[in-house]
Amino acid sequence: METTLHRQLKQLYTDTQSRQEVPLDNYRIDVVRGDVLVEIQLGSIAAIRDKLHKLLVDHCVLVVKPIIARKHLIKLSGRDGEVVSRRRSPKRGTVMNLFDELVYCTRLFPHPNLCIDVPLIEMEELRFPGHGRRRRQRENDFQVQDQQLLKVESIQRFATATDLRKLIPATLPTTFHTGHLAEAIGQSRETAQQIAYCFRHMKITRQVGKEGNAILYRFKTSRSKKRPRRSTALSSLSFPSLPTGPVETTTGNLN
Repeated sequence: METTLHRQLKQLYTDTQSRQEVPLDNYRIDVVRGDVLVEIQLGSIAAIRDKLHKLLVDHCVLVVKPIIARKHLIKLSGRDGEVVSRRRSPKRGTVMNLFDELVYCTRLFPHPNLCIDVPLIEMEELRFPGHGRRRRQRENDFQVQDQQLLKVESIQRFATATDLRKLIPATLPTTFHTGHLAEAIGQSRETAQQIAYCFRHMKITRQVGKEGNAILYRFKTSRSKKRPRRSTALSSLSFPSLPTGPVETTTGNLN
């Protein structure tokens, strides 16, 4: 069942000439915007990896992968029930969470017919007590009734390997291991290892040796080697206009 959040993001990427829920090649496309297919993906990008591989043969695709910067948890007494409590989740997402997805898609991105938009969003999640289809049931289990968009803080677009490299500060040593990388980006060693894996398989870096058990990397230097030409449709695709005020929801504003 489509969530309000999915519907709101779909509307954000729809202009006056766009069409929604368009059947194409045995698939249903969220938004067709000119010559670009827009896919809103709240779940893992890996879940639509095969779909994207097939669509990218003949089409330009923009994948919209929101990252939750702030989440408000709304507890209901039951499905469609009264609000029992509201609290803010301590978890904060950043654009670096994109690598949680890309680590499974190194053969998919970069691609001349593919762009990825990463909106950093504030949202609320409506929950009610229930076990759903869980095999192991616990007292504090809950089911999600809906998710709703409150605010889009920013949108970053990634079209090339260079766009990903720009996320790494210039303070990173020329020769580095994942410990250096973690320190430079202010993230965990685990996140740095994901980034290093992605960069190596996307041919952004190369291995140059070891320091103890740590693999050492360097960024590859750009050469005049001819690269696949990026789609004109994607290059000319404008960013959606961000809402200037709070997005309307059915549960009202949070204090």
